[in-house]
Amino acid sequence: MGYSRDRGIGVTGGLIALAAALAVASALGLMLRRRAGRFRAGRVRPAASGVPGAAGGPRADVLTEADLGAPLGQQATLVQFSTAFCAPCRPTRQILGQVAGMVDGVSHVEVDAAERLDLVRRLRINSTPTVLVLGPDGAVAKRAVGVPRRADVIAALGGVIRPASPGIPASPGITAQAEAE
Repeated sequence: MGYSRDRGIGVTGGLIALAAALAVASALGLMLRRRAGRFRAGRVRPAASGVPGAAGGPRADVLTEADLGAPLGQQATLVQFSTAFCAPCRPTRQILGQVAGMVDGVSHVEVDAAERLDLVRRLRINSTPTVLVLGPDGAVAKRAVGVPRRADVIAALGGVIRPASPGIPASPGITAQAEAE
């Protein structure tokens, strides 16, 4: 029997397929890494019929003190969803705690995602850490997945906190700290 050239895709075709798969996986990895920790606008979505948000009830993207088990901040609240085995949750906790400590009227609340599956489902939390920036009314204004940079947290708060009077920043520490980063 002679050697047959018709053996499927062959070695060269296999190497080309492998290279293409590696290129696609690398591009996807870079895209996900670039998105990690970046704040996006909070999704406003009504709740399904028969639960909060239907027929003029509270919206699904509004959290209350009862939901969080802690009081909302006067100006904004930084909500962090974490789990016990989440390695990036610790630096996220430190960053959010620092920002909340330097801006008046902003509080930081950490929620254990494993204990509050009702909130996880309602807010569509898919991974930890997930950070939500709530306005003074508890409405989700921004959200980020992964460890956010301090400057990004400050910028997200800048979109929620309103100046006390026109032309005067709500908290001078916000602009000075953001410029330092």
